[in-house]
This record gives sequence, C-alpha cells and structure tokens, in this order.
Amino acid sequence: MSRPSDHIDSAAPAPADGINQPKLGFVGWLRFFWRQLTSMRTALFLLLLLAIAAVPGSLVPQRSSDPNGVTQYFTDNPDLAPILDKVQAFDVYSSAWFSAIYLLLFISLIGCVIPRTKHHWLALRSRPPRTPARLSRLSAFERRSDDSGATATELIDDATKQLKRQGYRVERYDAEGSASVSAERGFLRETGNLVFHSALVGILVTVGFGGGFGFSGQRVLVEGQTFVNTLLDYDSFNPGRFFNESELAPYKLTLDEFGVTYETENLDAYGQAIDYRAKVTTTAPGGKPQDATIKVNDPLRFEGTDVYLLGNGYAPTITVRDPEGKVVFSDSIPFLPQDAQLTSLGIVKVPDGLAEQLGMIGFFYPTQAASKPPFFSSYPDLAYPVLTLNVYSGDLGINAGAPKSVYALDVDDMKQLTGGDTGVESIELSPGQITDLPNGLGTVSFDNVSANPSTENYAGSVKRFASFDVHHDPTQLWVLAFAILALSGLITSLFVARRRVWVKAVTGSDGTVSLEYAGLARGEDPGLEAAVAAIAEAHSPTPVPSEPEGRIAP
Repeated sequence: MSRPSDHIDSAAPAPADGINQPKLGFVGWLRFFWRQLTSMRTALFLLLLLAIAAVPGSLVPQRSSDPNGVTQYFTDNPDLAPILDKVQAFDVYSSAWFSAIYLLLFISLIGCVIPRTKHHWLALRSRPPRTPARLSRLSAFERRSDDSGATATELIDDATKQLKRQGYRVERYDAEGSASVSAERGFLRETGNLVFHSALVGILVTVGFGGGFGFSGQRVLVEGQTFVNTLLDYDSFNPGRFFNESELAPYKLTLDEFGVTYETENLDAYGQAIDYRAKVTTTAPGGKPQDATIKVNDPLRFEGTDVYLLGNGYAPTITVRDPEGKVVFSDSIPFLPQDAQLTSLGIVKVPDGLAEQLGMIGFFYPTQAASKPPFFSSYPDLAYPVLTLNVYSGDLGINAGAPKSVYALDVDDMKQLTGGDTGVESIELSPGQITDLPNGLGTVSFDNVSANPSTENYAGSVKRFASFDVHHDPTQLWVLAFAILALSGLITSLFVARRRVWVKAVTGSDGTVSLEYAGLARGEDPGLEAAVAAIAEAHSPTPVPSEPEGRIAP
C-alpha cells in the first residue's frame, strides 16, 4: 500500500544553531513564568521552602523573642555571630529572604486558587457528562438482568430516583433502544480543596497584618518589681510597621512570687524542673488589682495582650558600701543561668560613690558542690548558695553616654583586683555575709532576703527573676478562624470522593432488558467498585455473567 504524497519519513534537519522553535517574546516569557509560579507543584515547593527557611529561627535566638539570648550568643560566639547577623539569622521571620519566600507563596496560592475557583464554578453549573457507549471499559462495572417486566425507561426512572436519594446530580440520556442516567457527586472534594488553599491565603494575609499592627516586648522582673505597659518600661520592644504607641494600655503587672517544683523522687531526673509558676498582680487603668498565675504555655491574657513566661533564674541582692558604711549601691541583679543546675553569671556595676568606678563579674551557685575552685552547682534549688565575685576597678565606659549591656562588662580598660592572676582570691559570700573590698574601697554584702534568715535553711534567701514576653496581635481570632477553615477544607478534600456513575438499560431484540452499571473516579477512590456494586444490588439484584473486556483506569 503506497504512502500519501505528503508523508514525512523523518523530521527536517535541525538548524545549525540548535532547535528550531518560535520566539516567545517578552509577553510570552511573562506568561511562562506566571504559569510556573502559579502551578501547584511550585506552591508545594514554596511551602516546603518556607518550612526549611524557618529552621534557623529555632537554632539561634531571635531578637523579637529573646534579645538577651542574642546578646549572650554574641558573647559566646564573637566570630560567628557577626556573620550570622549579616544574613539576618537573628531576625529570620522579618528577613528579606524569608519575606521573599512568603510573598512568592502568597502570589502562587492566589494564582492557583482563582482559576481553579472559576473552573469549579463552571463544573457546578454544567450537566453530568453523556453516558459512554461502552460502559464495560470503565474501571468499575456491573451487568445485571431484569425479570420484573418493566421497560428500559421505567427502570432508568427508578435508578434516577435512587441516585438522587444518594446525593447524586443526575441527567437523563435516552436513545433508540436504550435509556440511561448519568450521575455525579463529590463536588465538595474540590470545594474543600479550594477552601483549604483560600484559608492558607487568609492566614498569610492576617499574619502579615498582625505583624504590621502588633508588637512584641520583653521585660525581666525580679520578685517584688512592677512593670508598667509603656514604651519606657520595656527592656526591648519590637513594634510592627504600623504600630501606634497610643494603643498601649498602661496597665501594671507586679511579680509577687516565682515558684519552681523540682523532681526529687526519680533519681534519673533528679533536680529537673517539672513546674514553673509566676504569681502576679495585675491592675488595669482605673481598675482594682487582680491576682493571676502565669505558666509555661499558659499565658496571661490581659488588656489586649498575651503575657508569656520565657525564662527565669536567681537575682542575688548585692549591697556595696563606702569606707564610712554609706550604701552606694544596692540591687537585686538577675544572673543568667549557664547550665541545668542554674550555675549563673551576673554583672555588677557601681559607677558612683566610691573612689573608683567598680565592676564585678559574679558567679552564683544555688548548691555549691566543691570546696575549692572550680566551683559548680549540683542542684538548682537553694540548698547551699554561694556567690563569687571578681572585682575590677577603672572606667566602666558609661561616661560617654554610649549604651552598654547590663549583662556584659568590658574589662579592657579596667584593673583586676581579685581572682585570676592577681594573687588575691575571689570574694566568696553566702547569703547574709559581708566582706571588705580590695584597696580599702569599702564593703560588699550578699543580702539574705528571707523573711526568717537562717544559716541552716536558705529557702527564700535569694530572690528569683522571670522574663516575660508581652505580645499583642490584633488578628489572632482571624488566624484561628482561617486555621479552622483550612483544617475543615483539608479533611473534606481527603474524605469526600469525587465520582461519576452511569446506569444504562438496553432493550434486546427479544424484548429483554439488560442493565449496566459503571463508575469512574477522579483520583484515587478505593470504594468505587463497592459503591457501583451497591447501586446495582439495590436496583437490580440479579447478576449475569459477562465476558471480560478492556477497562479504563480511573
């Protein structure tokens, strides 16, 4: 048999410069990149990339939630910290690269949802598809015979009513010698899918607004101290781009007592903290004081803010007197915990009142477990507390007015008077003890603040501090609503099956009527064959054998 005159045996030779293809042009390239960005594959990739990009935020402290941790990280890692700071590792969630992924995901989701919503709307308004000519080729198929003597039209009328009762949308397609009904249901699957993706867009939008109009601030309080919700009273404050200072409600919060319960029965976890509780008193503007308790993962919600408990430790009360016995410094200094047993490091600065400015680097051991240096703490509670101090004299570096961290002491321009290579032992004090400072500068004491001071029972002898995060997000309820919608849409899309079912009645040449039942699913539907069999059984319980034919996979 001869081939057509226009038959091409092989493709024409490719041009020397490569594949011959039409030029896309500027608009064509824009359309190409838009289609790539708004594809579901890209959206899933960006969602995964966003999750990966958030990992650094859990590996290093963040300025928005733990500014003291950032300061300590710079102290512990002086070479690595500046490099991480340049790539915004301490501000991950507001960094340029995280925001870029965030915005691309936002655009991708919108570009996905809008055309799919239009397509779904058209599908909802369209008629069920015409009955295929050969139902036996579909993945789920049943053939039955009818002995009732009813006509094909009557049988299909009955099948139509049955399918309607099961929630199917139906359409009749009758032809000469046969009658059929086409039915489909499961549109909620795509509806749930669209609700899920739309809710994700809603979460992204509300989180963005919350970050713009909200704020986050941190404050360290020692037992007995009071915090007023004003800008001047925060240790650190991170407002949103559109935040207005007038939105702050000037309420008061006093830390009355901070309690910790330690494990004492299980030797494998001995000394591990099992409960933290900060007992506070809150006072709203013009209101009466109210008692409250803040725990880990159980914040205080008050006057539009959420107050979270972040960290805690000891705040030894240290008093410095001049040679005449006059108090020149007295304060409870928060010492930062260095290990699980609350061995803590603190800085004391005495700028005035003595012949020289004085700085002290102190270590506090709640339960000192060594009689000679190096000391360490063996238990985090106050069993045998000891405070050691290395004293430095000279310029504290604060006269020029430059801000200095209260958790760091620059000793480059200072003279060490105790500890190290000075030949003078570090000062060691227990609660209630007092000793002389070197060079006749005065005295320093470690005050016992217990209501009943004792040298045998040190419970309550040292104040504790707690660090709080005050957070305000005006979009919390919106985020919750969108999260519920997203979960509902996801569950719906996972458990609702989208399927089409056909019932066809064919009248044979001898007047007998045979019935065919078939189904086709969109996506995976392990219950399709059982559903088709159930429809067939309820409509016509008499099966007939049929020869196997090729099937069409769903």
